Amino acid sequence: MMLSITTDYACVDKGDPSPYLRRIADAGFTHVHWCHHWNTDFIYSRWEIAQIGRWLGEYGLKLLDLHAPVGPEKNWAAEKEWERQAGVELVRNRIEMTARLGGDAIIMHLPNLPGWEPLRRSLDELESFARSHGIRIALENGPLPVIAGWLAEYPPDYLGLCYDSGHGNLTADGLDQLERLKDRLIAVHLHDNDGTADQHNLIFSGTVDWDRLARILAGSAYRKPISSESNMGHAGISDETIFLKKALEAGERLTAMVKEAIP
Repeated sequence: MMLSITTDYACVDKGDPSPYLRRIADAGFTHVHWCHHWNTDFIYSRWEIAQIGRWLGEYGLKLLDLHAPVGPEKNWAAEKEWERQAGVELVRNRIEMTARLGGDAIIMHLPNLPGWEPLRRSLDELESFARSHGIRIALENGPLPVIAGWLAEYPPDYLGLCYDSGHGNLTADGLDQLERLKDRLIAVHLHDNDGTADQHNLIFSGTVDWDRLARILAGSAYRKPISSESNMGHAGISDETIFLKKALEAGERLTAMVKEAIP
């Protein structure tokens, strides 16, 4: 069974990732969602990307997709043109990295900014680069009605949706909105919470309606492995081996639910 987990499951997203990759592989996962440096301006060099590729090969892992940053200074939707161009360069770095490591999508947050014209310029500028590398951009919820507007402007072979179940569980209509956009679903961040905060708990440990979400996934455009973005921060589990075992078991259970719900 193919299953993925985020590389920062231990709440560490900087420094040498190889110990975490090894433990992910030892636990039985087949894929990783690359989440290191997801909220920074860090630029990966070709040397670092090549080493990550060697680690993935050594541990028998594959890259599923990658969480690209909207950095604190390099912001693809910034009104200051130099800052926006730096943000586009940062996104291009992650597109190239994802392509070299065998993934198919980068996940981007929509920043909370007053105007959307800078983001439109960035999306226009990135389209040919993303296409030439075989990579799609997935916009992560937050504001699904806003994302729906962007998906209407760009084709599905370039722009899609990443559904974060923790974000969706913070609103009463998260799954209703996903149902309307399921044909554009190309990435998932699956984890749980109690509906009050984005806690990144283990799947099946909170109040997400997993039965309904499994049915939606089964009827959606998403065809990749279940991808857990749970981490140890709120799980109450200090042992990485135990945490990863529980995350794997939850992923296997959800995978079976999705398969059972496929029409």
